[in-house]
Amino acid sequence: MNKILKFSSFWLNKAIIAVVILILAFNMPIKDIGAAWGYKDVVALINNKPENQQNLLNESLLPKMTKVVLTGYSSTPDQTDDTPFITASNTRTRDGIVAANFLAFGTKVKIPAIFGDKVFTVEDRMAKKHNDKIDIWFPERHLAKNFGVQEAEVIILE
Repeated sequence: MNKILKFSSFWLNKAIIAVVILILAFNMPIKDIGAAWGYKDVVALINNKPENQQNLLNESLLPKMTKVVLTGYSSTPDQTDDTPFITASNTRTRDGIVAANFLAFGTKVKIPAIFGDKVFTVEDRMAKKHNDKIDIWFPERHLAKNFGVQEAEVIILE
């Protein structure tokens, strides 16, 4: 009897470990993916079926890239409102801040063609007529003017 109990507790421990590993393995990607995947997509992923390959490469899993018109601004009263050093999200202006109306506050973006791996954070807004542009903050007016108006691919990280 003692031998049977040892044998069953051995397999019980192995089964518990296997269940915990499965829960961790399947819970992490599904949690990150959120509602973008359906039950059929998860089953196709488990069974390695390419039938839902389009859904598996959903845009929500990959960084979103978009071509955007970029401009520069500085903290001068004629380029901002009556509080030139305070952003629309109520933070102080600093390097790495951008203004964009089409992205939520806190969204991180990269502009690799111009700034390499530098990450910018959306913390400011522009005039309502500029819904499809990104305005990059510069510490001095002449730097913003020198930047001018450019068009580049922007990677939206989060």
